Amino acid sequence: MTKALFLDRDGVLNRELGRYVASVDEFELLPTVVQALKFASDAGFLLIIISNQGGVAKGLYGMEAVHAMQRSLQEALDSWGVSITEGYYCPHHPDHGLCLCRKPKPLMLQKAIARFGIDPARSFMIGDGQRDMDAANAAGVNGILMPSNGDLFEVISALPWA
Repeated sequence: MTKALFLDRDGVLNRELGRYVASVDEFELLPTVVQALKFASDAGFLLIIISNQGGVAKGLYGMEAVHAMQRSLQEALDSWGVSITEGYYCPHHPDHGLCLCRKPKPLMLQKAIARFGIDPARSFMIGDGQRDMDAANAAGVNGILMPSNGDLFEVISALPWA
């Protein structure tokens, strides 16, 4: 079984704006993200994004915008030889119906664990909110809470395996 680094998106990989990040023009990678993901990738971790994107259900943007933002991240990583293994996005919002995938539910993590043969005990979920920690705990993954818009490299380089 392999190990993975599960990553919330807004506030961990890109700047949290205090509102929905609705387009690539608003998608600003945080300063140490590329370096941090290179460090984790070199340590043998799969890199998997786990993100609630309730703005889709609210009609503020579509899944094509979500995928465009992931492509933008991947383009920044390409020159470093780093790849995002997969991105899991919940497009639902509790004001617009119930779903099984929205964090703090663990379904997005569980799907990745099953698909990629991931060992949850050797894996980490880095997020900037309690719902990220609750999802990690429910999936048997080690949760690491970081400040929103914090230094991802500092967080990753301080993990026990670093």
